[in-house]
Amino acid sequence: MVVSSGTQANPTPERKRWSRATAWRVGTPIVVLLCGGLLAVSFVNADGTDLRPGRYEDLTTLVDGERFRYNRLEAQLAETQSEVDQLTSGVTDKGVKKLQGQSKKLADPAGTSDRSGAGMQIVLGDAPSQAQKEYEGDDPNSLVVHQQDIQAVVNALWSGGAQAITIAGKRIITTTGIKCSGSTVQLDGVPYPQPYVIEAVGDPARLQAAIDRDEHVQNYRADARDPNVQIGWNLKPLTYLTAPAYDGLLDVKYAKPLPQDK
Repeated sequence: MVVSSGTQANPTPERKRWSRATAWRVGTPIVVLLCGGLLAVSFVNADGTDLRPGRYEDLTTLVDGERFRYNRLEAQLAETQSEVDQLTSGVTDKGVKKLQGQSKKLADPAGTSDRSGAGMQIVLGDAPSQAQKEYEGDDPNSLVVHQQDIQAVVNALWSGGAQAITIAGKRIITTTGIKCSGSTVQLDGVPYPQPYVIEAVGDPARLQAAIDRDEHVQNYRADARDPNVQIGWNLKPLTYLTAPAYDGLLDVKYAKPLPQDK
């Protein structure tokens, strides 16, 4: 058969097989490289956590994942701070030495050094699951611990002369933020599940008196005694405890102490 000019003949079977083989030889390495690149990007972005939040089976897993990331950042901060302290200690300027001395004097009231002594422990927790199922009241919010409950206890302890306070082992300072996030409470953006352990260094008698006269705390304790609510509350004095130094980020550049009442 004669083929007219301008028209190509159909490729032979041998040519088809050669084209497919060439495409596989070229395409396969490219696909492998792309997949490897995607895996590398996912590994870097995951930073040790799951990129697919839908796989979290419960709240505890989510909280643990966020805390893991926070602990890694905290470790990096501690390492950097150690380097800064080492370099700072080598400075011989008299003006710098004077400021360093002033900074050390303010470390204790600022919460950046450990504080030990007698004190008190208070544990807040949600009502038992059975009590929540059988609850017949009008306010289901009374069955769970809220931000304002923790803040009320902390403020009462401050008013009772607490020298240092921790929540879940973390030191509380002036700039610490406490807020609700779903069914967890966040401290400086880090979620913590209940029960919430609050410890304060101070005179146990004064701390107890401050807790007893706080109206919000008394309402909470009434719910704890109510068999229909049973929200968690436990208080016990401690003969000795240590509130570790605050080890988070300090956003405040400078501050002035409040005037003392005479």
